[in-house]
Amino acid sequence: MAVNNMKSGLIAIIGMLLFSLMLTGCNSNASQDNITGNSVTSTDERIINIDKLEIYHFHGTNQCYSCITVGDYAEATVNTYFKEEIEKGIIVFDHINGELPENRELVIKYGATGSSLWLGTYKGDDFSAEQNTNVWYKIKDKTDYMNYLKGVIEQKLAGN
Repeated sequence: MAVNNMKSGLIAIIGMLLFSLMLTGCNSNASQDNITGNSVTSTDERIINIDKLEIYHFHGTNQCYSCITVGDYAEATVNTYFKEEIEKGIIVFDHINGELPENRELVIKYGATGSSLWLGTYKGDDFSAEQNTNVWYKIKDKTDYMNYLKGVIEQKLAGN
């Protein structure tokens, strides 16, 4: 019986360590959170070294609170800070229901497998897609989420 208790305790400790490491890794971009603060910058002041940036919130037909929030906060960020880029066609944002047949090609292009936020960068003939998982850890604080994503988008626009 004592051996089983030791195993259970050891498993619990290992689980807590792994969970702590996971949280630390998820917050590794915390230094980027306030790169730009809350100011709204115009396209003329921003460095843009790409042709186009697609920001897609992929989701299913039935969404939970977290899935909806990730998409809503992303849309709020883009509409608040990047109006000029949207108007000029430099940034495209949309909510994409990955379960609908008409979105199949886009789901395959991005490799989306569920509710997620993806950024697709076009520069010349090059295209790269990147899923941002850090936004999930920021949905409890809209301001933090928006500041973080604003910094990420500005880096993408700069070609980084």
